[in-house]
Amino acid sequence: MTRIITEKLAIHGGPPVRTQPFPTWPIFDQSDEQAVLDAIRSGHWGKLQGKQVAAFEKTFAEYHQARFGIGVVNGTVSLKIALLAGGIQAGDEVIVPPYTFFATAGAVIEANAIPVFADIDPETLNITPESIEAVLTPRTRAVIPVHLAGLPVDMDGVMQLAKKHNLFVIEDAAHAHGSEYKGRRVGGIGDIGSFSFQSSKNLASGEGGILISNDEKLAELCYSIHNCGRIQGGAWYEHHRIGANFRLSELQGALLNSQFQRLDDQVELRNRNGRNLARRLESLEGVSPQKIGDDCTRHSFHLFSFMVDPDRLGLSRDEFVDALTAEGIPAAAGYKIPLYRQPLFQRLKNFGPYSSYKQSLPDLDYNKITLPNCEAVCYHRGAWLEHRLLLGNEQDIDDIARAFEKIVHYARNTGSIEP
Repeated sequence: MTRIITEKLAIHGGPPVRTQPFPTWPIFDQSDEQAVLDAIRSGHWGKLQGKQVAAFEKTFAEYHQARFGIGVVNGTVSLKIALLAGGIQAGDEVIVPPYTFFATAGAVIEANAIPVFADIDPETLNITPESIEAVLTPRTRAVIPVHLAGLPVDMDGVMQLAKKHNLFVIEDAAHAHGSEYKGRRVGGIGDIGSFSFQSSKNLASGEGGILISNDEKLAELCYSIHNCGRIQGGAWYEHHRIGANFRLSELQGALLNSQFQRLDDQVELRNRNGRNLARRLESLEGVSPQKIGDDCTRHSFHLFSFMVDPDRLGLSRDEFVDALTAEGIPAAAGYKIPLYRQPLFQRLKNFGPYSSYKQSLPDLDYNKITLPNCEAVCYHRGAWLEHRLLLGNEQDIDDIARAFEKIVHYARNTGSIEP
């Protein structure tokens, strides 16, 4: 260990732990090109005329132990459609986590409902049944648990709470393709599951998303909303409800069908490498990986999330991230602003036409919200690695771990990150 302690950090001009590149993302080959080319040559580029999206919807839903799948243009629209299908009305409250991408709360606003933020657990970074219950009101109609980084939320607790209070549950599984909670694939546990296929996601087609459900009525409503308000078996110019063309294209469907062939092996590889890396880091003082409980039987690791303790290390989260990146391990500081601190929520007039809050909650003021766990993670502690870093071999994981160890031991022995 003395060698690591005395080694000069790369950020100070020392040799970096790693000089070789990590796997790039997305991963593709000639089979993906051929799949898209075949779809082009078929002459059926739209979902309603072709077979690619229909095949993918069935395959993806079954993989996540759900009966129905509806492919859509992205993972933001999917959340909005789910809210509409769930009967969310203007002024209803929907509980969401504050440590997630904007879309989770933005979709609630687009449904003319009110986002209510529940604090996250400081170790798992997910909302919990307890934090959800703490912000329940008589106006609460739904909750959107986010499986952050691919780590499943305590879905048994969420579903028990939902049953008790008659809440609609939408699983935001944009990070969690193939993740498992107690042996069950996420997305099919709540009323509806929402996934994204945006470029960075573990299954990607540039843009795209899908809704999955085991409820036939909900699936029919989602189908209608995503297809201009039409119903299956109805006439082309027959519209039953507000909807729009949110359909996934056949070219994306073809690419997803091809990419899906790699998904399960990639999930297994990330799960193995991510857990191995977490075990390596558990003994490091001042750094803690996202806590993985026994309920998580498979973690897709869209991100490898970890927390830095500035007080124990003597350096800030941002300094640690910069030092790690200099060692050849690209890292990021994660979501640096709680959603309720985003300008949109600080100035409610930016809700635009989605103005139900004026009637239902005229005193609504997100400036008054303080969620200490989320703020600590955003401002001081949270960081992550991209999932592509976990698609390599044991040597790659060893390099990542050694870079962490090198920085931690340097900071612990010098009291700072300064040379």
